[in-house]
Amino acid sequence: MGYAQELERRLSRFSNFAVSFSIICILSGGINSLAQATSGSGGIGIGIGWLVGCFVSLTFAVAMSQISSAYPTAGGLYHWGSILGNRGTGWVTAWLNLLGLITVLGAINVGTWTFFLGAFGPTLGIEGTLTNQMIFLVIITGAQALINHLGIKLTAKLTDFSGYLIFFGSILIAIVCLAAAETWDFSRLFTFHNYSGDAGAGVWPSVSNAWVFALGLLLPIYTITGYDASAHTSEETIKAASSVPRAMVMSVIWSAVFGYLFLAAFILMIPNMDDAAKQGWNVFFWAFDQRVSPGIKEVVYLVVFIAQLLCGLATVTSASRMIFAFSRDGGLPGSSALAKVSPTYRTPVAAIWTACILSVLFVWGSTLVSVAGTSAYTIVVSCTVIFLFLSFTVPIVLGMLAWGTPKWDKMGPWNMGRGIFMLFAVLSILSMILIFIIGIQPPNDWALYITVGFFILTAIVWFAFERNRFQGPPLGDIIAARQAAIKAAEQAVGETGH
Repeated sequence: MGYAQELERRLSRFSNFAVSFSIICILSGGINSLAQATSGSGGIGIGIGWLVGCFVSLTFAVAMSQISSAYPTAGGLYHWGSILGNRGTGWVTAWLNLLGLITVLGAINVGTWTFFLGAFGPTLGIEGTLTNQMIFLVIITGAQALINHLGIKLTAKLTDFSGYLIFFGSILIAIVCLAAAETWDFSRLFTFHNYSGDAGAGVWPSVSNAWVFALGLLLPIYTITGYDASAHTSEETIKAASSVPRAMVMSVIWSAVFGYLFLAAFILMIPNMDDAAKQGWNVFFWAFDQRVSPGIKEVVYLVVFIAQLLCGLATVTSASRMIFAFSRDGGLPGSSALAKVSPTYRTPVAAIWTACILSVLFVWGSTLVSVAGTSAYTIVVSCTVIFLFLSFTVPIVLGMLAWGTPKWDKMGPWNMGRGIFMLFAVLSILSMILIFIIGIQPPNDWALYITVGFFILTAIVWFAFERNRFQGPPLGDIIAARQAAIKAAEQAVGETGH
């Protein structure tokens, strides 16, 4: 496809799966965002809502898996947007995905801080100040960057471990919760109650029954994302054309199954749903304090905390590969530096540290600002999930239009058939509409204005500056013309074969 093999190809099929599975990390989003269900529509938010939301995420993964098999490169979504559309659609897709990845990295590590504070803060005497939060973020984000810096081999070992840890942690929480429950009242999982407003500690403003259930879908939808990481690490994956699409789909399916396992068990353990709703964002710790002995509780907390740290590690891998791929084609300021690969570690070092620094700066800056009484951080996180899913949707729509044309005339080895692709592509578009509608509801209604503002700004930048400068990924004759440069780049990092 016109690129040198500069990144080291070491990831097995499981390792590629583990990167996406680690970023999804049901022990992170599934726990830190639990109140969106328990302080929303109650038990049914897990019993039914989790399954519905996971299927929404699955529609994107299945549709993208077909494209990833045909175009397995580190550029992932950006390349798909360019090849199946044009330079402009690729450029917009890249910015949507990049902004989403950088800010989601910040959000994941803030979630890790929040969990750390709730689990260990009282024991260690640590207070939840902004200064303490930023010190914590600098330390863990710096560690995640350093591990990524030192090579994909070390990162792969840790993300492989993370994959197994998430499976183990989910089963552990399920067993602990079921053992601690007074009764196994399965009807709780299908019982609806509108806890919006004061009844749910203000997690959601007062809304109708249908709306409070729909808003609760944000728990699984926000949690089950990041599976595009498998595509971003394509150039480091053995047999990527078959390994990557399988990893994308299976990471969503296994996350859905094991997430349902421990969350359903948690709902069964809760002493009383009305009291649980009143706890708001503290519901996980409250329930464990009520039912679980201190020793077991600390073991569970430690497992979850380590899994959340490794979730951030995998997210750094994904975000840095996106920066590397976009910079390789001159899409970012300072592209020549961001696209360099370390001959020693075979990693895009500048891209790794840039992703981490930007994520920390995002958290620091946005927590200092409020918009209409709501933290800018909360609003932007809502926007970035919209941006991420939009970056999934653009190449999927382009794939629908391009299939059967010279741009995409044959499926890759992961081939579900045109009919399945078209079905899931349509379902992805409908899912995107749903995500956008529920993502801009109060208290995140400013997300609408930010999203619209983003598209206005990108249109201005594209037509004023980038349309005549940005060339996009190499296509056609350009690929052949780059063979000498590719050979030189591969020799520079010690690559001797493909």
